[in-house]
Amino acid sequence: MSTLEIRDLHVSVETKEGPKPILRGVDLTINSGETHAIMGPNGSGKSTLAYSIAGHPKYTITGGTVTLDGEDVLAMTVDERARAGMFLAMQYPVEVPGVSVSNFLRTAKTAIDGEAPALRTWVKDVKGAMENLRMDSSFAERSVNEGFSGGEKKRHEILQMELLKPRIAILDETDSGLDVDALRIVSEGVNRAKESTDVGVLLITHYTRILRYIKPDFVHVFVDGRIAEEGGPELAERLENEGYDRFLTGAATA
Repeated sequence: MSTLEIRDLHVSVETKEGPKPILRGVDLTINSGETHAIMGPNGSGKSTLAYSIAGHPKYTITGGTVTLDGEDVLAMTVDERARAGMFLAMQYPVEVPGVSVSNFLRTAKTAIDGEAPALRTWVKDVKGAMENLRMDSSFAERSVNEGFSGGEKKRHEILQMELLKPRIAILDETDSGLDVDALRIVSEGVNRAKESTDVGVLLITHYTRILRYIKPDFVHVFVDGRIAEEGGPELAERLENEGYDRFLTGAATA
């Protein structure tokens, strides 16, 4: 069992006017097998949380701690975080021209496991995962995300998650830009990964539609760089009906 612990996390970004605080004291614990949904309006700091945990150099940690099974995540390089079991599915996955999907996946798997996967088993695993995600076999030879549609990029992110088997997966607005069919297929991929590895999931989203397929154990409302309220799946339904106005009004008053 793995545990990601975030304690009193403060993060800022550099602007023309100087450092701007984005996260203002975030506390969150994610255990293996749990799904935590982070919801909130634009600009509330949801993606900042994701990228800060992953080690993006744009974000400066000004206070607090992040540990994975007691190990200091913030002291790790980006690749060390990946090898430790952290995974980030980006809202806008980057293109990597000249690197095929198949080579990328096998190189990543080798780096994380410390040894190359057995070729026969690996080819079978990749083929099966691609079929489950309704990805044509030709994708394996295409450059990573180059010319991919939004839905294809998101499927490729979940393909990585299924094959790399992280301990903690952070999914940053995986549902953005997906049509109904793609949303269902991608969600099924996340659920398969959870069933097979008991991965802990931090799911960042604006909307409840993905939560109809990926059932959260906990829902956290993010406002102005803090968690403003926590609850179960019923909180997501309340947000669907009421929106974020009551939180934004409270934040403005504060």
